[in-house]
Order: sequence, then structure tokens, then C-alpha cells
Amino acid sequence: MLGSENPLSLPASSATPASSRSPLSLAARAYLEIRERILRGELVVGEVISRRKLAEELNISVPPVTEALQHLESEGLLESKPRVGTRVRIPTPQDIEDRCVLREALESQAARLFAARATPEEKEALRQMGRQVDQLYASCANPPLDPGFLYSAHRFHMSLHVRIAECSRSAALRDAIEKERVLILGWRYEIAVGRRELPKDFHAKLTDILATGTPEQADAAMRDHIQTGLKDILARLHRIESGSNDWRRKKTPAGS
Repeated sequence: MLGSENPLSLPASSATPASSRSPLSLAARAYLEIRERILRGELVVGEVISRRKLAEELNISVPPVTEALQHLESEGLLESKPRVGTRVRIPTPQDIEDRCVLREALESQAARLFAARATPEEKEALRQMGRQVDQLYASCANPPLDPGFLYSAHRFHMSLHVRIAECSRSAALRDAIEKERVLILGWRYEIAVGRRELPKDFHAKLTDILATGTPEQADAAMRDHIQTGLKDILARLHRIESGSNDWRRKKTPAGS
């Protein structure tokens, strides 16, 4: 069983003294490292995973890597087939539609409660975060694309949505968003289909409504925010899926 690391929490800074960090099991360390590679796009959608290669790269034995891969599969980031192997999961259209329904239900309620319960200071801070997210994504549009910078933008974007849930003053709702991994998988799906151009001031407009509107307006704004671009994502996914079926017929390579 892996440790209780929160998949929504940002990893400890490399500047944090080693003595102040909690020790991780080998399986937990492998889980965090592999998950980071997936979310960074270093392990691309559909890529077959070699346990032995990962174990060598992480300088650990195969069993902890196997445990980590099983955990990542349970979270929907990997998929495996008997006598075929394990690969970075290619989400199906149903995966994305189901996750969108769940995310909309949870985050629209968080937005409604944020509008009703957040303090004026928290609302103003969220507005500033919305503008920062837009600025980060706008910077990513300028070639050449820096994968590390894009990764940082995604992380900050996720922190904005986490903050909305935190300021809803509902621990159960925040925990549900975490448990269902709606933000992690939403991020993963965006990486899977490739970047898409967002409307101008996309997050600034959302956070303005959450900060100044009624709970009903905040609810509607979040639903529109989540639904924006869904058809485009599904169309891009169809192109990826069309060339992915060979994997299901392959036999597991020796040493994988």
C-alpha cells in the first residue's frame, strides 16, 4: 500500500532541507516520480511502460515500481492488459464525458459556496490568481514551447481550482474533489490531446464572477468554464484513438 501522499498537493520544494521531509517508501517515491513524468508529458499517452527500465532509472528494484504502477492504474493514469503490458492510458470519450460530469457537479458546488462564504480578501486573491493563470498560459503560446514552463502553468492552474474548493469551507467537498482526482485527470486529458487555445481572459472572467457574483451566477460560470472546449477535446482524442488499437494485440516484450 502506498503512503498517503495527497495527489493534489504540490511536491516539496527541492530547497526544503532533507532533514525536514518525511521519508518515503520506495513504492511511494516511484509513484511520485512516475506520476510527475506522466503529468509533465515525458511519458506520452499510449507509451508502453517497462518496469525494468523504470527500476533502473530510479535505482530501485522492480517490486516497488510494480506497486507504484498498480496504484497509478487504479487512479486512471495507466492501463494494462494481460500478456500485453502496461501503458500510459489513452482516455476514451466516455472517460472524458464522465469525468466532466463529475467535475462539473463538484466544482460548480464549490464555486457556489465560494461566492457565499469566501472573505473579501480571499475573493480578491482569487481574482489575482485568475489573471496570473491567463498570463502564464499566454506566455506558453509563444514559441518555442518550454515543457517545464507549461508544466508550471498547469500546476498553478490546478492550485487555483483547489483554492476555490478550500474557500468553500466544506472539507467534505474539498475531499471529494481530491478523492475523485477530478483535477489531476482533467490535467492529464488536456496533455493527452495536446494544448488548445483558450478564450481571452478565460480564468479572469471566471474568478471575477466568483468574487463578485451571486452563488447562482458563480455556479453557472463554473459550469460554462468546464464545458468550454469539450467538443474539441473529444475530436482530438478520436484522432489519437484511431491509431492505438495495435497495442492491444501485442505480446509483452521480454524484460518489460
